[in-house]
Amino acid sequence: MRAMLLNSTASMDERPQPLELAELPKPEAGDGEVLIEIHACGVCHTELDEIEGRTPPPSFPVVPGHEVVGRVAALGPGCRLHEIGDRVGVGWIHSSDGSDSENVATEFRATGRDANGGYAEYMTVPERYAYPIPEAFSDAEAAPLLCAGGVGYRSLRLAAISNGQVLGLTGFGGSGHLVLQLAKHLYPGSPVYVFARSEKERAFALELGADWSGDTADSPPQPAHAIIDTTPAWKPVLAALEALRPGGRLVINAIRKEDRDRDLMAAIRYEDHLWQEKEIKSVANVTARDIAEFLPIAAAVPVRVNVQTYALEDANEALNDLRAGHVRGAKVLLIKTD
Repeated sequence: MRAMLLNSTASMDERPQPLELAELPKPEAGDGEVLIEIHACGVCHTELDEIEGRTPPPSFPVVPGHEVVGRVAALGPGCRLHEIGDRVGVGWIHSSDGSDSENVATEFRATGRDANGGYAEYMTVPERYAYPIPEAFSDAEAAPLLCAGGVGYRSLRLAAISNGQVLGLTGFGGSGHLVLQLAKHLYPGSPVYVFARSEKERAFALELGADWSGDTADSPPQPAHAIIDTTPAWKPVLAALEALRPGGRLVINAIRKEDRDRDLMAAIRYEDHLWQEKEIKSVANVTARDIAEFLPIAAAVPVRVNVQTYALEDANEALNDLRAGHVRGAKVLLIKTD
C-alpha cells in the first residue's frame, strides 16, 4: 500500500518536506481489530507537533494521521461491533484502557504517533475505537470531525457553560469553526465571541454565526463565562484570562504550546488574570465517548464543514499550508473516492 512516512523529527524550517511517499505491506487485523480501507484523512496541527518534536513518536518510521474515514475491509478474530463495508472513522485515541479517564491513562496510544495512522491506504485499529460515520457527511467533511470536532466537543463540555452564558473562542481554525456551530446549536441563547489574528478568520467567524469577532487582545462586548483556546501560542492565554469574568474558566485545547512566545507569561498579573476565582482547565486528548457522542450531534446540527482537499502524495504541501496559517476550515487528504 502507499503511505506517507515520517522517519525522524526536525524543524520544518530546515526540512520543509518531512514526509516520504513509500510502499508498505498492507496490515492485517489482529484480535479485536478492524482493517480499514482509508478514503480520507484530515491534516491536523498535531502532525506539526509530531514532526517538529513537541510530541514525538516513540519510534520511527511512523505513518501520521488521526482524522481517518474509510470502510471496514476485514474483521479480526472476535470482532462484533462492525461489519465489512461499514463506513467508520478513527480519531486521536487509537487504544486505551476503556475507563472514563482513558484519555489520561498510561495505556493511551495515539493514532499516527504511537501506532500507524491515516496517511496511507489502509490501517488497523481496535474495533471500539472505530466509530460509525453519519450519512450527512462526505468522507472529506467527516474527517475533521474525528479530532477537531471530537476534542472541540470535549472542550465545550469542560467549559461547563449554560444557555445564555457568554462563550469565547480564541483561534479559529479546524476546531474553532466546528465548536462555534456546535455551541450555537446546544446553547442558542449564548453569545459567542471569536478572537483571531487573521481578518479573514474573523470574517469567517461572523459568516458562521459569531456574535462578535476581534483581534486576540481586543476587548469583547462583555466578559466571557468561559473561553476555549485552540492556539499553539501563549499570548492568547494571557488575553483570554483578562477577558474572563469573575469565576470564569479558560479551557486550553492544545496538545502543546510552542516556546517562541513563552516569555510573555512573565507579564501575568494576579489581579487581572487570575484573581476572583478564575480557573484554567487543559484538555488532554479525547475519549471514545467524546467522539461517539459528538458525531450524531454534528449530523443533527448539521455542522457545516469547510475543507480544502489534497492528494495523499501532496501531504507535505498540506502541512506547509497549515503551518503558514493558510486555513479556512480544515485540510483533508483524499486517498480513495467511491
